[in-house]
Amino acid sequence: MSSSQFSFLELLRYDAFIALLASFFTCLFLVLTKKWHGNFSMDSSDGVQKVHTTPTPRIGGIGIAIGILAGFAASSHDIAASEKRVILSAILLAGIPAFIFGLLEDLTKKVSVKVRLLATMASGVLGWGITGVSLTHVDIPGFDYLLGFTLISVIFTAIAVGGVANAINIIDGLNGLTAGTALIILAAFGFIARQVGDIPLAFTCLIIAGAVGGFFLVNWPKGKIFLGDGGAYFLGFTLAWIAVLLPERNSSISPWTSLLICSYPIIEVAFSVLRRCLREGYSPTEPDFSHLHSLANKRWAKKLFSNFSKAMQNGLTSPFLWVYAMIPCGLAVLTYQSKLLTAVSFLFSFVFYLMFYSKLAFFRWIPK
Repeated sequence: MSSSQFSFLELLRYDAFIALLASFFTCLFLVLTKKWHGNFSMDSSDGVQKVHTTPTPRIGGIGIAIGILAGFAASSHDIAASEKRVILSAILLAGIPAFIFGLLEDLTKKVSVKVRLLATMASGVLGWGITGVSLTHVDIPGFDYLLGFTLISVIFTAIAVGGVANAINIIDGLNGLTAGTALIILAAFGFIARQVGDIPLAFTCLIIAGAVGGFFLVNWPKGKIFLGDGGAYFLGFTLAWIAVLLPERNSSISPWTSLLICSYPIIEVAFSVLRRCLREGYSPTEPDFSHLHSLANKRWAKKLFSNFSKAMQNGLTSPFLWVYAMIPCGLAVLTYQSKLLTAVSFLFSFVFYLMFYSKLAFFRWIPK
């Protein structure tokens, strides 16, 4: 099917709809049965970075994982769909370490950030072991030569995957923020894949979006269930692996396109680490209340929606950040055919983030 034959009817796919239903009803079931598993699964409202007011199940990642599995099971078994099933099966299998260690943190609260990060990097290595795919070029002279060595390529891919997964976990602080951002990112990946004729990857994005959408319906706006570390790291790995697959499966696409699409969470985690390192006595892994979404909640939502409950203020903050997430994703859709424009767009997204953050934190657009 060529890109010229694109139709919005392609979005109405049975397997994606099954993924949405499976995810939605799993999350709803977890909410309705929280009195049985709440002693293990609840996220307390204590903590400097917490903005919710009541204990809430933080195992919504189970719903997303089951949704993707259901979408995989509902996919056609004919030859044309075999490549899509290969991609999905690799994501499900390779994502196990990221999901399990994140879920263990959700249930025990005893798994360190370092262990979870290493588990997600292990998922990246496992993804290469299953598929043989790793980042072999990033369009940087000299570095691309080094990526020609398999060991360096696999290590770099694992670090990149772990970094994106951790970035997704960092922005998971408001109802609907991570899920909504993930849907925007998946839409950009899927659209570009469809435009270059990579139908299996495009429909893979659609199934994953269905699973995320099912969770989203329960999570936003009132936050009846949270993604949790299991969900954030598994979803982060999934997005990171698609970011690896897009340029590796399609030589006309630059890795800068994937970087641009994922730039909001990547810039957020990079800036957060730098900000914490510059504050004396702070660890880069120590939580705080100075993320972009935290400031947006404090400066805007609490004032604009002062008559709403805190849970609604929480959820109604997310659309402000969705708009920001749409900027780099929209630029990626417009510039994916030009490596230079894509790189320039990433730089623009970074500068705009700094201005956005400065406005919220210091009430001025131009940071000092």
